[in-house]
Amino acid sequence: MERIKATDLFKVIVSLNKRFTEKSKTTITWKLEKFSAKDSEEIKEKELKSYETIVRKHNCLLHEGISTMLGLLCAIGSETAYSNANARIGVGNDATAPADTQTGLLGASTFFKGMNTGYPAKSGDHDIQFQADFVSGEAEFAWNEETIDNGATANKNLCRQNTALGTKPSGQTWRLTGTITWT
Repeated sequence: MERIKATDLFKVIVSLNKRFTEKSKTTITWKLEKFSAKDSEEIKEKELKSYETIVRKHNCLLHEGISTMLGLLCAIGSETAYSNANARIGVGNDATAPADTQTGLLGASTFFKGMNTGYPAKSGDHDIQFQADFVSGEAEFAWNEETIDNGATANKNLCRQNTALGTKPSGQTWRLTGTITWT
């Protein structure tokens, strides 16, 4: 609580008590770009544009991911960083609503893909972006859930979202970007 006291031109004293509160908020934005291309190289070589883009926002960070981030922030323990060498985006076919106590994807069909070159990337003052291209032959099932983890060995998931993004067919590349924003 902060007390503000002021005097005006007529010497009238005004006193104001005001409560200040700060709240932190996390938003996770998933952007899926669908390309009619067999791989990332074909997209680049032909300068292809996506034929469909889907954007969805969520806010479910998982306990295990939060704990890992705090350990990394304070250099406590031997946590694995969510770096280009370790971070992965995973997709699965389960439609269960997310809960912060979950520990990853729940689907019978799941697939994890490492980061594209240059990711994760800091974007602005409050955002971190993770991006992976799922090329032809990969993750060809219904995409109903997404996650970001820190590698096959550590496998600490930052988030798990539940978004029906479609069924990935053979012969296509789908680019999934997860942006975590803290405000």
